[in-house]
Amino acid sequence: MAITAAPSSTVPRGPVTAKINFNARPAPGVVAFNYVDKPPAGLPQRNLAIDTHEVTIIDVRGRESEYSLDRDAFQIVQGLPPSAEEIPGSGSGFTDDASIAKNYYPEVEKLLLDTIPGSNRVFIFDHTIRRADPDAPRRAVLLAHIDQTPFSAEKRVRRHLGDDAEKLLRGRYRIVNVWRTLNKNPVEANPLAFASSSTLSDDDVIPVEHRYPEGYVGQTAAIAYNPNQKWHYLSGMTGDERLLLECFDSEGTKENSGVAGGRLPHTAFEDPRTRPDAEGRESIEVRALVFGP
Repeated sequence: MAITAAPSSTVPRGPVTAKINFNARPAPGVVAFNYVDKPPAGLPQRNLAIDTHEVTIIDVRGRESEYSLDRDAFQIVQGLPPSAEEIPGSGSGFTDDASIAKNYYPEVEKLLLDTIPGSNRVFIFDHTIRRADPDAPRRAVLLAHIDQTPFSAEKRVRRHLGDDAEKLLRGRYRIVNVWRTLNKNPVEANPLAFASSSTLSDDDVIPVEHRYPEGYVGQTAAIAYNPNQKWHYLSGMTGDERLLLECFDSEGTKENSGVAGGRLPHTAFEDPRTRPDAEGRESIEVRALVFGP
C-alpha cells in the first residue's frame, strides 16, 4: 500500500518555544552515573535530577548550508540517494543489525570521508535505532546530552583501534554521530534539537559514567541549563538528509584552534504545534571515529 506523504502544512516550521529536559548539577563530590541496562540492587538507573526549562529553538530549514562541523559542531547533508538497506530485496529495511552493518555502514563511512575535509579513516563502533512503538527497546530521548566526552573519546580509540591507537591519538580524531530519520514522511513529532557548541559553557557539561553490563565504563555528558545556550532544529527532516553531530574533536581542545571542538548537546523535544495524530518519529544514529588530517 502506498504511503501518502503528510501535507507540508502539517509539519511544524519556524522558531518555537518548547520544553527541554536538562539535568541539575550534582552535589560537590558526587559522581554522576547511568546504567545502560538493569542497575545493581539498591541503585537507581541514573542519579541526576531532571531540570526542565522552556527554550526558544531556531529552525535552520532554508539555511542548511550555513553550518559546518568546524564552526558549529553540526552539519546537514542533503540530496542523498536511498540506502541499499531500504531498497526492497537488498536489505532488511533497518530491522536487522547485521544487514545494517553490511549495507548502511559503508554508506556512512563514504559520507564522512566525502564530507569532512582531510579525513582518511573511519571506524564505526555502534548504532542505535529508535522506534515510536511504546514497547520499542529504544525510543526518542527527551533529555539533553552529549554522547561522548574527551575521556571516553580517547578510550574509544584505544578500545577499538588496537596497535594503531597511539599513532592515531597523535593526530586529529573526532567522534561524529550520523543521524537520519526512518520515517517515509517528513518528521513531525519529536524532532531533534541541538545546541551550538560555541554557546555552551564548560560548567554546563556534566560528565556521567556510562556503565555497561560487561563492566566497561564509558562516559557521556549531561547538560545543565544555561540561558546563553542557542538551540536549533531542522524542521521536517526527510530520509535523504543526514545530520552530522560532532561529539568530540581533538583539534578543538587546542588553544586558538578556531574549531568548535565537538561536544554538541542534542535531544528530542515535544513541539507543542504537533498534531495529536502525527506519525511517531523513528530514526537511526550511527557513531563513528573519524581520523585525519
